[in-house]
Amino acid sequence: MSGKQATGQKVVSKNKKAFHDYHIDQTFEAGIVLNGPEVKSLRAGKANLRDGYAQIKDGELFLYNVHISPYSFATHISPDPLRVRKLLLHRREIRKLIGKLHEKGIALIPLKIYFIASGKAKVELALARGKKLYDKRASLKEKESNRDIERTMRRNDKDS
Repeated sequence: MSGKQATGQKVVSKNKKAFHDYHIDQTFEAGIVLNGPEVKSLRAGKANLRDGYAQIKDGELFLYNVHISPYSFATHISPDPLRVRKLLLHRREIRKLIGKLHEKGIALIPLKIYFIASGKAKVELALARGKKLYDKRASLKEKESNRDIERTMRRNDKDS
């Protein structure tokens, strides 16, 4: 799942299911507080964001249900893989999020974990609205029709 992007960030893990289950309204970049073995595990690409979400508690932002596998070569006891991790965001951004999260149907979910050029781990969070079943079907149909159009255009290019 890892790869380099043009911006110099190494993506560790992506939450592909989020784009299927939610409409993404706005994204934020947050730092993440990790222990030493967790950083090594992330560098090895061992993270799962599928059921993860973020919540604000006492004016601080926390990440829940994100699984970072224990690092196998750690010399001391590794922390719980599903432990709650603190996220680092500016206070004004947290205040803005508090207002948005009180709206009905809005969730704060992680989209990806990546390392920036300076070596720090970051989490891309999204304010998202849950999709209804018919929305999911419509987006699948749209993807399928776009693929068909691309296929026919490629065939036409080969024929000419």
